[in-house]
Amino acid sequence: MNNNAHILFVEDDVNLGSLVEEYLNMLGYHTTLAVDGDEGLRLFRSQSFDLCILDVMLPKKDGYTLASEIRELNEIVPVIFLTARGHNDDRIKGFKAGCDDYITKPFSSEELALRIEAILKRCGFNSNGKNGKNNEKISIGKYQFDPFNQQLIIDGIVQNLTVKENALLKALCMNMNNLLPRDKAQVEVWGTSDYFIGRSMDVFITKLRKYLSHDQDVAIMNVHGAGFKLEVRNMPSNETQD
Repeated sequence: MNNNAHILFVEDDVNLGSLVEEYLNMLGYHTTLAVDGDEGLRLFRSQSFDLCILDVMLPKKDGYTLASEIRELNEIVPVIFLTARGHNDDRIKGFKAGCDDYITKPFSSEELALRIEAILKRCGFNSNGKNGKNNEKISIGKYQFDPFNQQLIIDGIVQNLTVKENALLKALCMNMNNLLPRDKAQVEVWGTSDYFIGRSMDVFITKLRKYLSHDQDVAIMNVHGAGFKLEVRNMPSNETQD
């Protein structure tokens, strides 16, 4: 499979880095390897990337710092963390730093490939790269939500969304004014359902609430023990716009 996606891979273990780079290239991705955080940031500034895979424990600049600096330059590029640290607090820190997925070492090459494929699919990639199909905007009160371009727009102001924010908001919109069960949201957005994913989802719900705070008729409500509901009051119809 060739997605024509350009991947930045930052890993200080030379052997692992070379093996993963070779594997990703074999899958048809264009992969650029960096061995420390400073080099990773320099490459990100000088080239265009569709996905970043970052080791957490990097020389010169750790993965959390690098991800935060990448987010300052590009709010929507997907980021995957690779780490030997599997504690929940570390994972929460990773999601707060802006990552879209978190893979604990050791991992299988097949797992990595599937995670990458799932994230690129959510971004709108197919075998020929991004396409223009299903480019519909969804009305959320005064907002226009453009899931294809990962944007939330109000009064001409554009809020770019990360892959996970975009997927979660889309799931809420597909159940607008109805309950979105917590387990269903976790599976649709993260591909699995467990306690840790639930905590991570709460972080993203908080971010979406902030983005939607400029319209008092829009709110994401907690339904205790069940899930969430995107409530849009005074909504004339549930229409999408081209």
